[in-house]
Amino acid sequence: MYEQFFGLRERPFSLTPDTEYFYRFSGHQEALNVLLVALRNGEGFVRVTGEVGTGKTLLCRQLLKILQHDCAIAYLPNPLLTPLELYQAISHDLCLDFPADASLQQLQQGIFAELVRLHEAQRPLVVLIDEAQAMPHKSLESLRLLSNLETEKEKLLHIFFFAQPEFEQRLAEGKLRQLRQRITFAYTLEPLQLQELSAYLQYRLQVAGFHGANPFTAAAMKLLHRSSNGVPRLINILSHKAFLLAYGKGERNIGHRIIKAAIKDTAGVNVSRRSFFPRYVLELGLVTMVAMVTLLIFGALK
Repeated sequence: MYEQFFGLRERPFSLTPDTEYFYRFSGHQEALNVLLVALRNGEGFVRVTGEVGTGKTLLCRQLLKILQHDCAIAYLPNPLLTPLELYQAISHDLCLDFPADASLQQLQQGIFAELVRLHEAQRPLVVLIDEAQAMPHKSLESLRLLSNLETEKEKLLHIFFFAQPEFEQRLAEGKLRQLRQRITFAYTLEPLQLQELSAYLQYRLQVAGFHGANPFTAAAMKLLHRSSNGVPRLINILSHKAFLLAYGKGERNIGHRIIKAAIKDTAGVNVSRRSFFPRYVLELGLVTMVAMVTLLIFGALK
């Protein structure tokens, strides 16, 4: 709708986890480094956690893109699998041929054989599990058992969990204590910092075909960051709505008022009037109030 008006070939703030729009801000770059170092060190289990909207799925797909030429990959975007369905999904991604009625044990033996073959070909198997917090206990235990095949020096299977913070609570349960002990590398995704927001917006705009300076004003970006708490998904939602509003008004710059209107139109996002004031103003007001109360009390005592 607004693409032609702003000189874009596509919408820059889509919620689809497109790796072309993967921006290496500090949180995602550090997480990616942790994952690659863990793989290089031969770690069996690695965990990346983050709140809703912090970009876990995009990070997972970016890792898949990086590793696909050097590793065998099993990507599980849907974690709601029984142990049998889990082994079937891994077998499918490895292009293993099994009869439709193959048992859990047959699938396990076939995957073990493939792990040995991949090890001899120096092509490790990496299993990427998105939304891991929803995976049933029995399936998580089946993954642990599958990882038992290893040489004296190396792991033959590498499992990366991408999950919401609830996954850590699940790992604290007694049923998963053995799995918890095997997760040796972990990283928590943090939101975008204010100083990173301008470059993030500019990057997505450039990928979408935009030419020119960042259309967001400084005040607009401050309000955008404050209202979204730096969560990429909320930033994208508000930015998309801001472009729609700007297009409707015939404006080519995204100012404070447009972001404020986008916030008002978005459920679950709200910035109170008080939050617009600088922190030092609020602190000064509090100090003044305390001083006045002290004087009143002192006067009453006299």
